[in-house]
Amino acid sequence: MSSFLAVFKLPPGDLLRDAVYRRLWSAILVSSLGGQITVLAIPLTAAVLLNASPTQMGLLQALEVLPFALFALPTGVLLDRVRKLPVFIGGEALLLVAIGSVPLAAWLGVLGMPWLYVVGFVIGIVNTTAGSAGQIVLTQIVPRERLVEAHAKNALASSGAEVAGPGLAGLLIKLLGAPLALAVDALMLLVSITILRGIRVTETLREGAQRRFWDELKEGLHFVRERRLLVSMAIVVAGWHVFYNAALVVQILLATRELQLAPQTVGWSYVAVGVGTVLASSLGHRLSRWMGPGPCLVLGFGICGLAWLQLSFAPTGPLGVASFALMLFAWGAGAVLMFINFLSLRQSVTPAPMLGRMTSTMRWLILLPAAPGALLGGWLGEHVGLRSALAFAGLGTLIMAAWAWRHEVIRSVRELPKPQEVS
Repeated sequence: MSSFLAVFKLPPGDLLRDAVYRRLWSAILVSSLGGQITVLAIPLTAAVLLNASPTQMGLLQALEVLPFALFALPTGVLLDRVRKLPVFIGGEALLLVAIGSVPLAAWLGVLGMPWLYVVGFVIGIVNTTAGSAGQIVLTQIVPRERLVEAHAKNALASSGAEVAGPGLAGLLIKLLGAPLALAVDALMLLVSITILRGIRVTETLREGAQRRFWDELKEGLHFVRERRLLVSMAIVVAGWHVFYNAALVVQILLATRELQLAPQTVGWSYVAVGVGTVLASSLGHRLSRWMGPGPCLVLGFGICGLAWLQLSFAPTGPLGVASFALMLFAWGAGAVLMFINFLSLRQSVTPAPMLGRMTSTMRWLILLPAAPGALLGGWLGEHVGLRSALAFAGLGTLIMAAWAWRHEVIRSVRELPKPQEVS
């Protein structure tokens, strides 16, 4: 890895010169590359192999985000009591088992939508627990004043995977079929686990771990409620998740059924996500410093909304393929601009002893509407039309962007705030 990085002659002080951060970054890169296979293979397995309806696709997506509503708040309390890195690694291991079960079920002839529902629910559990733990591990490795830079580099690792991953996924799906392609993701998760096990993080658990569970949970809720920036961001990002999940449910159905794209063409189109995220990850840190984290976050909203709206008018044929790729490019760029600033702002304002509860409380708040959004997108796609569902997502996101811009507490943030201690 060191020789690989030396080729690029990293400048002095670059985060990737730090061996601990470099291992974390490498694990994210490998895991993200495998994740690109899952992002395509599971919905394509449902839509093409199992002929799922829009409502079934909505239910599949809803079950993936349901664990946030059920487990996010207690997860925050537990994460503030335990070491985070083992939780992160354990989640990757559980994800390996869940993803690996799909090709096994296909080989045994028992794969159906109920099996995918269970896998989606397990993926949601891992994202709820290990996902929060991974975000906190980053703050244990990187100084707070460099969090935007770190999140941008993490997004760049994911972006690199998004450039190479969809093409690899499309090829594997064509050669092996969507279910068997997931076995490659399972192998990559194993590599990621091996890398993460080599990380050494010094973590001092806080005192008072024997306090009542409910009291600590309420303390996390109170911390978020008393900070206007966190409340405002929770509202606007929760709204984004409603429309994002509605769009996610119908976009592959629209591509395969109305725009007539073959599964391999869908895979190659997803390379555009990587191009968009690479661009946003490369420029995001500088753009955030120039505009300020708040305005940069709102810009990400607007780009996503326009992306979904234009696809709802896409014709069939080559222009339809171009429109689908454009949507993926713009969505990738917009989502990166939004999340590197959202994550940095919420972490920078929070003292270390509260990070677990703040992270899980915020994730609970923003993802609570995700399952209804997925179900609504599926219902609109089945009863009103796939294009109407996508137009709903685009217009709704643009409205949320306008709402966020009108709020001074978001628009006026020009630099990362300092931690606000618990009162």
